[in-house]
Order: sequence, then C-alpha cells, then structure tokens
Amino acid sequence: MDSILAVVLCGGAGTRLFPLTEWRSKPAVPLLGKYRLVDIPISNCLNSGLDRIFVLTQFNSAGLNQHVTDTYQRDGFGSGFVSVLAAEQTYQSPNWFQGTADAVRQVLHHLNQHQYSHVLILAGDQLYQMDFAKLYAQHRAQKADITVATTPVTAKEATGFGIMHTDADDKIIHFREKPGEAELAGLRSDVDPEMKQQERHFLASTGIYLFNRDVLQDLLTADPAVTDFGKEIIPQSLANHNVVSYPFRGYWSDVGSIRSYHAAHIALSRMDAMIDFHDHRNPIYTKKEALAPPKIHASYIQDAYIGEGSVLNNCKIYNSVLGIRSYVGKRSTIKSAVIMGAGTNRYAAGDGIIARPGIGEACYIENAIIDLNASIGNGVVLANHDGVTEGEGANYYIKDGIIVIPQDAVVPDGTVIGTSTKIDLSSMIRTELAPPVVPVGLSM
Repeated sequence: MDSILAVVLCGGAGTRLFPLTEWRSKPAVPLLGKYRLVDIPISNCLNSGLDRIFVLTQFNSAGLNQHVTDTYQRDGFGSGFVSVLAAEQTYQSPNWFQGTADAVRQVLHHLNQHQYSHVLILAGDQLYQMDFAKLYAQHRAQKADITVATTPVTAKEATGFGIMHTDADDKIIHFREKPGEAELAGLRSDVDPEMKQQERHFLASTGIYLFNRDVLQDLLTADPAVTDFGKEIIPQSLANHNVVSYPFRGYWSDVGSIRSYHAAHIALSRMDAMIDFHDHRNPIYTKKEALAPPKIHASYIQDAYIGEGSVLNNCKIYNSVLGIRSYVGKRSTIKSAVIMGAGTNRYAAGDGIIARPGIGEACYIENAIIDLNASIGNGVVLANHDGVTEGEGANYYIKDGIIVIPQDAVVPDGTVIGTSTKIDLSSMIRTELAPPVVPVGLSM
C-alpha cells in the first residue's frame, strides 16, 4: 500500500442535500452527530494501511478544510499525510474544477511530487467500510489497468447508477450511465446466489476507482475536454484497457439526498446496522473534543445514538440519532429523527429570541432532521402526517417528505409544522416517564 496515493474528491455542491449544504460542503455534513461524511473515506484509507491522502475541495470548503486540518494532523517522523488541495486558478488552468476527472487533472503536478505507482480515487460523501488492500490485491492479480468497485443493485435501483456488465473474470465489457429499463436485460452480471435471491443482478459503480499511474496520466492528458470519470473516462477506457470490477458485498450508500441521509441514520441506530461504528479494528476517526458522557434523567430510549455532552430530561427517544451537546426537555418525544446537536455551548439567536440550542419541553418530533445549533421551543410539533413531499416556510423546509430545520434556526413555542392532524401530547406521555420511585431506606 506504500506505493498508492489516495485522492478524495470533495468539490461538489451537494444540491440534493440542501439545506444541510447551504453553509457547508456535502462531505462536511455531520454523520451520527459526531463525525463528518469525509471521515468515512479517510478512515477507510487509514484502516487499509494507506496513509498518503489528498483531499480536493472547492464548494463551501472553509469548514471542510478546517475539519480535515484539525483532525488529521500527522507526526513529523513518517511519510504519511492528509493534505487539503483547494481548487485554485493557475496560469496552466484558469478554471475551477469542472468535474471529477478535471479535478484530478488539475492537481497532477502535486501528486507527481511523490513516488507512487497507483492512484485510488474516492468520493468524500459516501457511507461504507471497505478494505482497500483487498481491492489492490485483486487489481494486481488480474493485471488490471483500472479497477472499479461495484455494488449489486436491483433493477429498480439500476436506473439511477452507472451499470457495469462483466464477464466471468470480472472484466468490464459494457457500461451504461443510468440506463433505461429497456436496456437492463443486456446488463445483467453473474452475481452470487445470495444476491440473486435478493434480485440484485446489476453491478453499479460506487465511484471508487484504482488506476495505474501511467494509465491515469495518459487518459487525463489525452483530451482536456474530458471532465468526468463515470460518464467519460471509464466508458472510453473499455476498448483499449483492462478495466475490471471489484464486487463489494458490504453496505454502501452515497447518502446523496435528504431521504437517503435520513434513512441511513435511522438504519444505523438499530442493533442490526450494516456498519459497526464500534468495531475497534476499523475505527472511524474524527475531531477529538473533551466532552462529558451523556446525562440522562428518567427517560425512555429505544434504538438510538446519544452524543457526548448531551442532556436528556424525562423524555422519550425512538430510532433516532442525537449529536453531541444535544438537549431534550421534559415530556418531549423524538421518533425517527436526526438531531445534530450543538457545535458549541453558545446560545442561538434569531428574531429577537435568545434560546438554548436543543429541544424544549412537551415537543413531538417525527421523521425530521434538525441541524446544528437549532433551537426548538416548548410545545412544538414537527410531524409530516399529511405526507407533504416538498415545501418550505419560516425556519423550515420539507424535502423528500422529511422536515428539515436549518442550522441556527429558532422555532418559537407552540409551532406546528407539517401536519394538520391534532396530536394530544399529554396522552403520549407514558408512565415510565414519571419521576422514579425511591425505595425505602434510600435517598436521592
């Protein structure tokens, strides 16, 4: 692995994740209220023994640049590094990054200051755990020029991906970018029996590529008009290069929309989650903060992540993720929600109201995402029981049917968002939330 350079692409605007990307790039969006999405590819690299990593940034990049710089400081006694390469205008390239391939093309002179034989191209906004050493071993065994990590998907999912058709030796024969339903019949690949049973017959590109150095440089310099790996470089390489598939059977998601981002968090909150963030052999790295353990008083919690520094007071939490420094007040219910918590201990200000970031008393929140430092007043209801798909109003959006409260927003007491159904909060407070009975002989 010492001969590989990793390049993590973090330049996209992430428009489908708006408003979470209004003030930050997509790879800087919080994950599990503790990490950032970019921590996933970087941690996969480090856990695979790959420690020379470039992070390419462009859109809304200040926060992302700061996070990478603060988190991945390497000691001065080794050759490893995690280095940010922000988009820049030069005499040779006066334009910003025009696409994934163009971004790598523009930083080749930085890569060429190092000794390397291969380049691993990664996206900064995907959720997965992969051992890149296994990908590299297959690449060498098959004498590949390019290896594309693929994941099996169903016919319904296939129309949204670049689909690879492979032969018995995993060599990619055909490639179609987001094929129509009529094209799928000729794109089935031979998958293992478990995948067949799940009707996952199609191999979708994950956007993870391993290139031989010379092949990558030749492809990028041959035609400066070519700007994208998935749409141009990979399809055009099939005729003259040995391009192979690395079939990945683990969980993989690009969390590219509000709905997929929300669904991934809810899935991670369950005991049978596909990714184990508690695996000490494959830790997910992020910025270290000195925070107290969560403080929980007389609350009911079922399937949840609770971040450090949080305070839960006589509330109910179901299938949810609460980030660091989250606060939930008395008699509030949180169900299938992502609460990002607070970035600092400061108070949020808005519309002349000064409020502590967090959830007030007697609130009901369901199928929602609440961004950092948002302040939810007392008696607030966030529940899209009417099934609204898209909408927006003062201090909220509805995206893909999910209610999203933006960063630093203040939602006043008694606000009802997303539902016309009357919710009787008092009837929803269960007996387990009553103050605990103190056994005789003990004192509190």
